[in-house]
Parts: sequence; structure tokens; C-alpha cells
Amino acid sequence: MANLIEGNAVIGQSGGPTAVINQSLVGVVEGLMAEGAGQPANPIKRILGMRHGVRGLTHDQLIDLTDKDQHTLNAVARTPSAGLGSTRDKPDAEYCKRIFHACEKNSIRYFFYIGGNDSSDTCRIVNELANEAGYELRCFHVPKTVDNDLPINDHTPGFPSAARYVATAFMADSLDNASIPGIKINVVMGRHAGFLTAAAALARRELEDGPHVVCLPEVPFDLNKFVDRVAEVYDRLGRCQIAVSEGIQDRDGQPIGAMLIQGEADAHGNVQLSGSGALGDQLSLILKERLKPASGKPPRVRADTFGYLQRCWPDASPVDAEEARRSGRYAGVLAASGDVDGSVAILRTGKGYDGEDYRSELERIELTDVAAKTKHMDPGYILGDFDVSQHFIDYCKPLVGELPVFGRL
Repeated sequence: MANLIEGNAVIGQSGGPTAVINQSLVGVVEGLMAEGAGQPANPIKRILGMRHGVRGLTHDQLIDLTDKDQHTLNAVARTPSAGLGSTRDKPDAEYCKRIFHACEKNSIRYFFYIGGNDSSDTCRIVNELANEAGYELRCFHVPKTVDNDLPINDHTPGFPSAARYVATAFMADSLDNASIPGIKINVVMGRHAGFLTAAAALARRELEDGPHVVCLPEVPFDLNKFVDRVAEVYDRLGRCQIAVSEGIQDRDGQPIGAMLIQGEADAHGNVQLSGSGALGDQLSLILKERLKPASGKPPRVRADTFGYLQRCWPDASPVDAEEARRSGRYAGVLAASGDVDGSVAILRTGKGYDGEDYRSELERIELTDVAAKTKHMDPGYILGDFDVSQHFIDYCKPLVGELPVFGRL
């Protein structure tokens, strides 16, 4: 065996669940088993799963995945949400001591954590403190986040499926908006990065289709400009569909939603934006007050907050499902080949447009390359203050799969 140490492997899921996070879970199991994990002569004896991430690990809430049959694994892989349960706990030094104790107690030497930037930071902390303590623990981060904000990665598992949901939801909502004209605001996930909100633009099929206004956190939100743009669209079309990121900010970097929501914060200090409709409601009220149509009658304005529905909708992008599974397998193979730590990154090797097929490959990168870091939308993806460019459409379209086509009268 390639410089392997004897012990068990453990897998955890962290952060928000997605439509394909279980593909990654099963992929890790398959990657390890393909290298002989669980066989009598193999140094990797058992493959364990943490219930609710490191919280379950520290409370001895582990399940044995070693002997799960392929039929069960395939069914779990196709199931949205976190099959093991998830957590947003962010371990400090004291918490990590409990993690080490749990690892020692269960002979764990291979640690896999599936999650986003906060989760990769947890993996980094566990890895560094294990090194300081002289406990050989090989730590691997498997990417996951619907926000699509991990550096180096072209995109991250979870995003294409959530983007597919957003695009199809906006397609249906645009038809609704055209049937009974008015102003409709849809608030989309994305605390610091606008990728998911930008995906709403994939809904457009004809010139007058929505979304007509797209508000991203990368573009300072100016309320007066916003009202003026909505008024222009409403005067021209008699309706307006708006995509708003929950993380829109003013010129000083202050989140508009957080100023309106006096809510609780999670373990990472993040205000719970997705659990409130305050942003959409407040923008609706402002538009009702400020817009003055020629008829003198206030416009019909409604708002929806997509919230958690975006994350686990059971209509995964085929590209997303395949890459999530492949990312997990790759992490398992890395561990079995003797690598001691790292994160998995998805790199695009075929554009998927301009006559070129879409292709991707995986690469091991350092945990510090992604831990607690955030990638924002490329400026080339943004068009003015309230739209996305064709460059973004070209980037995103190959990831989401075929979208429905509707008839017109």
C-alpha cells in the first residue's frame, strides 16, 4: 500500500444540504472501496459516517458504511439533502480536542468533510491541530455550495442544480407575471456572490421574458437607480420581473437585507437572510410608494423569497450529479494513494459553447486555497447595474442541463 497508515475513515457533511451532496458522500465511499478499503489486508479498515458532521463525531453518533450494498448507495446518491445529516458547527481549539479524542477512540486516520468555504476551514483547522498534537490524521475537503463561491473551482457541486431550479422557477414565474401583469420580486440565495441570482437570466427565451432586472451583491445597490429601472421596464411592458440576491449591499458594503432583518446569527456570525421575507417585502413597499403610473393607480407588486427550496429540489442537473459523485471518488482515491490532505477542485477543460463540448477535470489543491475564502462573480459576467452578460450565460448554460420549452400564442 502507498504509504498508508492503519485505521478507519470517516465522512461528514457540513453546511447547507444540496440536491447532489449525497452523490459526493457515495463517491467517497466508492473511491475508498475501489482501493480496497474494508478488505482484510487493507490498512483502511472501516468507512464510517458522522451523523450531523463533527457534532455527531464528538457524540459517538457514527454509522458503518463499509458494507452498504450498491443498490442502497445508488438510491442514497440520487436523494437530495444530507443523508448523514449536517451541521454548521465551527470547531475552535477546544472543540477540536473533542474531535481528536473521538478519532483516537474510533481509530480514525482518514477524515473527509463535504461542504463549502466554512466547511473547508473546519477541515483545515482539524488538520492543523492534529499536526500540532502529533496525531496523524489525513484530512480531505470535498467541495459543495450552491453559492458557487469557492476559489480556483470553475464551479462547485450543488450550484448547477440550484441554478437549474432558479432558472425553471423564473421561467414559470415570468409566464405567471405575463398572464396577470404586475411587478414581481424574487429573492434568491447568495450572501456574497451573485452566481445563483444571475442564473435567473437563463429563464429568458424571448426579448420580453424576465427577469427584467437582476440585482447582484457584486454591484452596489442604489435604491433610486433601482426604482428608476423598474419604472422604465413597467412603463414599457406593463409588468416587471425582478431577481434580487439576498446579499445585495450598499456602496459601503452594508448588506441591505441585514439592515432590515433583526434576526439571529449562525455559528459563523451570518445573519439568517434566507429565512425571512423582509427584503422582498420592503422593496415591494418602496416600489408601491414611489412608482406613479399614468393611470394614478399604484402597481400590483408581489414578492417571494425562494429560501431553502433552492438547495434540494429533486431535479438535479445531470452534470452536477456526475461531477459531485466524481469529486467524492477522487477524494477517496487521493487518500488511498497516500496523499495526506487537500481539497478537490473542478476545472473546466471544455467550454461547452462556441461549438466546443463541455468537459471538466479534477485537481487536488491545498486546503488553504479555499478555507474561509470567497470567490465573487467575474466583472465580465456583469452587465451594467442590473443585468448579466452573455459571457455569464455561456458559462452557466452547460452546467444546468436542458431547460423546458413552452408554447406561445
